[in-house]
Amino acid sequence: MHADDVSLQSLIGSETAADPAFVFDGTPVSRGEFSGMVEQTTAWLAAQGIGKGDVVAVWLVNRVEWIALLLAAARLGAVVAAVNTRYRSAEVAHLLKLSGAKLLVVEAAFRSIDFAAILADIAKADVPALQKLAVVGADAIPAHWPCIRFDACDKSYPPASTQDEFDLPVLLYTTSGTTKGPKLVAHSQRTLATHANSVARALQLSPQRHSLLAMLPFCGTFGMTSLLGFIAAGATVHVLDAFEAAPAQNILCEHKITHAFGSDEMFRRILATTEEPRPLPHLEVCGFAAFQPGWRELAAEAEARGLPLFGLYGSSEVQALFSIARPSDAFADRIAGGGWPMSPGAKVRVRDTETGDLAAQGVSGEIEISAPSCFLGYFNNSDATREAITADGFFRTGDIGRLRGDGSFVYETRAGDAMRLGGFLVAPGEIEDELKSCPGVVDAQVVAVDLKGQARCVAFVIPAGTSLQQEVLTARLRERLAGYKVPARIYVVDAFPVTDSANGVKIQRARLRTMAMDLIAAE
Repeated sequence: MHADDVSLQSLIGSETAADPAFVFDGTPVSRGEFSGMVEQTTAWLAAQGIGKGDVVAVWLVNRVEWIALLLAAARLGAVVAAVNTRYRSAEVAHLLKLSGAKLLVVEAAFRSIDFAAILADIAKADVPALQKLAVVGADAIPAHWPCIRFDACDKSYPPASTQDEFDLPVLLYTTSGTTKGPKLVAHSQRTLATHANSVARALQLSPQRHSLLAMLPFCGTFGMTSLLGFIAAGATVHVLDAFEAAPAQNILCEHKITHAFGSDEMFRRILATTEEPRPLPHLEVCGFAAFQPGWRELAAEAEARGLPLFGLYGSSEVQALFSIARPSDAFADRIAGGGWPMSPGAKVRVRDTETGDLAAQGVSGEIEISAPSCFLGYFNNSDATREAITADGFFRTGDIGRLRGDGSFVYETRAGDAMRLGGFLVAPGEIEDELKSCPGVVDAQVVAVDLKGQARCVAFVIPAGTSLQQEVLTARLRERLAGYKVPARIYVVDAFPVTDSANGVKIQRARLRTMAMDLIAAE
């Protein structure tokens, strides 16, 4: 690829690339076949009246049509809005309205997801820009809107005139969301293709030696970034339409896959499918994001069984796989979030949240990033974009971390989860780890609350079936932690409140804070 070639189409043009390009459910798709599919899909979109600036919402599981639609839209200067298959009516309606999508490409059905029923709960007046649906796998589904069949590869359409736009929006991701609804993160061909090539180079991917198991949804930046990185490298990508542990383990083993990216829970489930001591000897890199408590224990078990976990960092705004740990790192550093940026053009700094000054190495603060992978802005939301970008062009991540001083950094927690205790910024994980080391504690979560005008932390613990006494736990923590880190209250619960995202299940810390305040008020 030429240094100045920043189109998505260019990613599939490598002369040294392996074939097939993809394997979907055991069915290979060659690079030639895929290129033809992109051309046909481009013609199909143009026949539906899609052109420059038009938005197409894609509500599909991982299938080859998803990737073809993205590259085809790019050829026309159009925009793809990625719809999470876990979304339901309110979330889908919000995305369709905010994006202004004219066309929705949707599954006819997938497992227990009733797409027609979800759409039936959306009032036509709530999404005025939407004109019609294109259904994959069926002629139509019951809906308020006209339906056509997605037949781009079954029927011939007149060739379309193309106009690649490298620096305009081409893909919209949703953020994890707030009470006001998710924002749409806009990326261009340049930001996507440049980062894909950075990933391929940083991981030193070889088309003949390496392969990827794509088990994350394409609708999220974690799944899409890893996919595009391996396409750029010319390596074969084996795809799961949706994650299941047993099929994932089978593909990893049978095809001697070298790379996989996922959440800690995904790798936990893969390991649980087999009792073999070292079940996947060909895996070289398992890049993971830690969403669940107990991820350090998982990493230790994975290491003992030959599953090499590498900590990552990323977001929809700077793209996933923004950074990764190195094989030469000590184990504790290798499994931590953060690492070294994939792109040599990326810059990472940390700002003290109290003083507003840039923090020295080793001092925790908000991570700020400038990089070729950074987003264009929030789609149709200039105010939010201005708030997210510093005067000198760095993205305010909303994440807390620290610089190591060797070019790498450590991600510690979300800014909203970090606690200012005793005048110090404290990551909840530090206290949670100590609680989990206590006898009888299976899991723990810690949040900060205002207690009589003072910031204090409150802990929630899941017991191992035996009775737990707050006094005993508190006494142990006082022996091992500074006084300001010791929880003011410790509550026993059966489970933590969670929410689903495109990349995994996450603890609802905001809900835990509300629970803590309610329990204290009841006292």
